[in-house]
Amino acid sequence: MKFINRHDELARLLALRRRREGGFAAVSGRRRVGKTRLLVEWTTQTEGVYYVADQSSAELQRRYLGLAIGTRLPGFEHLRFPDWRALFAALAQRAVETRWRGPIVLDELPYLVLQAPELPSVLQQFVDHDLKRARLTLVVAGSSQRMMQGLVLDASAPLFGRAHELFAVEPLAPSFLPQALGTRAMLANWTAWGGIPRYWELAASVRGSVAARVDRLVLDPLGPLHREPDSILLEEVPSALEVRPVLDAIGSGVHRVSELAARMGRPMTSLARPLDRLVEMKLARREVPFDEPGSKRALYRIADPLFRMWFRVVAPQRGPLATMTPAARRALLARFWPDLEAQAWEELARAHVARLGGWGPAARWWRANESEWDVVAESHDRKRLLLGEAKRSASMHDLARLVARPLPAFVQGRPVVRVLFAASFRGSPPADRNVLVITERDVFGIRP
Repeated sequence: MKFINRHDELARLLALRRRREGGFAAVSGRRRVGKTRLLVEWTTQTEGVYYVADQSSAELQRRYLGLAIGTRLPGFEHLRFPDWRALFAALAQRAVETRWRGPIVLDELPYLVLQAPELPSVLQQFVDHDLKRARLTLVVAGSSQRMMQGLVLDASAPLFGRAHELFAVEPLAPSFLPQALGTRAMLANWTAWGGIPRYWELAASVRGSVAARVDRLVLDPLGPLHREPDSILLEEVPSALEVRPVLDAIGSGVHRVSELAARMGRPMTSLARPLDRLVEMKLARREVPFDEPGSKRALYRIADPLFRMWFRVVAPQRGPLATMTPAARRALLARFWPDLEAQAWEELARAHVARLGGWGPAARWWRANESEWDVVAESHDRKRLLLGEAKRSASMHDLARLVARPLPAFVQGRPVVRVLFAASFRGSPPADRNVLVITERDVFGIRP
């Protein structure tokens, strides 16, 4: 799949490379999000060095890094270093002698630190004393967001406050999905793969419908994504396998902390840390009613579409899936698909509000014995409200019902814009500018 978007991130890295006195950056991002692809693209454009660490010994890692640097500084690959301090000192000296400015990317830094806990302090001294003298550009990156934050963002960390650029690579926006997977079945593709470029790349390699792609890649026990959640959790540093039971419970349809505790047979207080870690990893999100940021009525939902599908369909059926025919696997998927697609569309609707301009973050609103609103947002000046419903398919009748719905008490007399988010809409757009219809084509950027 061709390199899609990442214009802002690439521009920031290119600007870092142009710094006369050299520069240091830290880049994070969950696995499969395209962080490596971005860094490889950048080092290719700038004739830099890209090195990805693994879990081998520190001595081997230094040798492998020396081989990588040797592609730009001939002879460096033949050197042997007793420790990391010696390697970076030699790098700075050779860079000064040859006027080579990098960049150098150390990807999966947490793996290096596991084998050499002294490395962050060595990098601190390199950044403080040698980087400017050598006018080098150095980037450290990692998929373990907890460890990257501890290495760079924690006030007590050696590298704290030293990065000239510091950002996380996020999933791609819905408007880029058509470039990768076409304009047919856009909502279905998002329901399966979300905004993760690696999943798009795999899906594009399989012919057929979205269901056929899901079957081949996810449901089939031999598929490359059949064990994806377990792999993601295991590859975290430190391993995040302890959160797996929480994901299983949320995926089964349990969302309140009290209900999660009851389902798992654990005290509520024991769930705070695993839930926080899931939110930190952006695999789950904490959802509270609109305008209630400190509410105790919080719900926890799986944030990643593929994870949500996996824990709803695959996790409870791992045994049966091993013996099912492809047709049976697709029939199983079809049982859960409408609900999965509805959840994905609601999330897309709330995220799309920011693109309308003038509105703050959108959220759901619910209260016992009152009708739920799928999308609620407040204007930046706090004088207007947006109230919306999200439906996979709707008609003029649904629009009329939306207009006639009684307003909730929190409106407090403020002007209201009503929005019907309908992936598929049968009818004519309303003439009233305070009533909007937004469809799948709008959300995925096929039209303004």
